[in-house]
Amino acid sequence: MAINLLIPDKEKDLIALLERRAARNGRSAEEEHLDILRQALRSEEPPGFLQAAAKLRELTKDRRHTPAEILQREGRDER
Repeated sequence: MAINLLIPDKEKDLIALLERRAARNGRSAEEEHLDILRQALRSEEPPGFLQAAAKLRELTKDRRHTPAEILQREGRDER
């Protein structure tokens, strides 16, 4: 699947910077644009389970939690 990315005409300064950078690197503006995107998104790997769990613990550290054994007991008692 191909996607066309456009830079609005009002971003003339950005376009000029991109073209200068492309020229310095011996590439077209499109190739340079792709390289910038690749570099920027390379670190966008989704977090693994351990990182996600650590973030969740950090986000909920000040909340009161009911221990799992109590929840299980309550669930059995409701049957």
